[in-house]
Amino acid sequence: MTVSSVAAVEPVSLAAAQARAARRLVALGPVADELGRLFADDGHEIALVGGWVRDALLGRGSTQDDLDLATSARPDETLALLEGWADAVWTVGQAFGTIAARKGSRTIEITTYRAESYDPSSRKPDVAYGTSLAADLGRRDFTVNAMALTLPTPAFVDPFSGLEDLVAGVLRTPGTPTDSFSDDPLRMMRAARFAAQLDVTVDEPVVAAMTSMADRLGIVSSERVRDELTRLLLAPRPRLGLALMVRTGLADQVLPELPALRLEIDEHHRHKDVYEHSLTVLEQAIEAEHRVGTEGPDLTLRLAALLHDIGKPRTRAFQPGGGVSFHHHEVVGARMVRKRLTALRYPKDVVEDVARLTELHLRFHGYGSGEWTDSAVRRYVRDAGPLLSRLHVLTRADSTTRNRRKAAVLQRSYDDLERRISELAEQEELGALRPELDGNEIMKVLGIPPGPAVGRAYRYLLERRIEDGPVGPEAARETLLTWWADQQTSPA
Repeated sequence: MTVSSVAAVEPVSLAAAQARAARRLVALGPVADELGRLFADDGHEIALVGGWVRDALLGRGSTQDDLDLATSARPDETLALLEGWADAVWTVGQAFGTIAARKGSRTIEITTYRAESYDPSSRKPDVAYGTSLAADLGRRDFTVNAMALTLPTPAFVDPFSGLEDLVAGVLRTPGTPTDSFSDDPLRMMRAARFAAQLDVTVDEPVVAAMTSMADRLGIVSSERVRDELTRLLLAPRPRLGLALMVRTGLADQVLPELPALRLEIDEHHRHKDVYEHSLTVLEQAIEAEHRVGTEGPDLTLRLAALLHDIGKPRTRAFQPGGGVSFHHHEVVGARMVRKRLTALRYPKDVVEDVARLTELHLRFHGYGSGEWTDSAVRRYVRDAGPLLSRLHVLTRADSTTRNRRKAAVLQRSYDDLERRISELAEQEELGALRPELDGNEIMKVLGIPPGPAVGRAYRYLLERRIEDGPVGPEAARETLLTWWADQQTSPA
């Protein structure tokens, strides 16, 4: 493997990066070699590009990762070559120069050298095919993604010193940042995502361009913005990317509720910095994310941790004596969450789950520091439903006090709540809390047909089940009949 266009960097780091990339290339097995020879024999260039090369140099990712390649072949030529070699071929992206294929268990995307740009009022790129790998790399978002490994004979191509930037931990654009962001404004959000994902420092000219061009995000579709925000949130250190979005004004375009948390604090009305608090809660939730039981990062939990207090700016009220209150901010916040995440085109189940966690995040504190009754525990579990494990993590993460004594008291109280839930769960089916008579049994006992009265009776029995615990079907029937008699005699 040869290296070109790389300025002086720390030799050990450079050598280590090259060695990692070589190992990853070897691990691809015959796929890379076969592809390279297939295109070379037909007179075309082809090279591995983008994130695969970057991650190979960093020693990140998996040898089973999908492959992105660039080629001098036109899409119809690529299609003809792949149809006789791949197990399956897709042409969905052919209009943009991309042909996708599957070989064994690996997905491959091959894109013709191109230069794409956006009309100031358009959300879709105009595609023009290029003639060289170097020019194709020059149109890419950042130098760390503008590197390539040619096939079948592996040569490292780095015309913009991407490896130097990778080793130094700096994010720059191949050309001017304003040109890059004019071509695709979503690259500004991608800069924030890479800050969170790669833990790199974004070059100041890039930051300046992000700041001056933030409103250009308005031409990008909500779906693309959502996907980039999701990638940022699922990165190892989302706080870095979110802080950069707030600093540059990108958050004002995408998630304006986040910068709105930076409430002014004066000497007479003191309260916790809600913006910094929310970022800290996010970090603490990530630390405890393993308790949720899902594989990998949990988007619902991370969104809830970030947004749980977004109702505070709208509910802030100054109290006599210098106090500040945020009454019902959890209810207001839940409505705001629904509105924002719906606008970003998140799936309905994600929207509702994040809103529900926002609404419930103060429920624990509503019971004070006293002993939890059995009915309070049942109601807590019932209201959380399948979100209970996430609510546990969110509630614990919401404690950011620097007062060690207060923090210890809160943790002990929540330990006690979880212990009570566990104890009751052993005695009762808390995970499937329901009345001891179902709808059919209610109609039979009361002698009534289907209708609203059955629903009212069901809700009444559920409340009794929460308050009294399991009492058995016979006692439930007696309770139901007594309630029904009262309903018949009560004035409408």
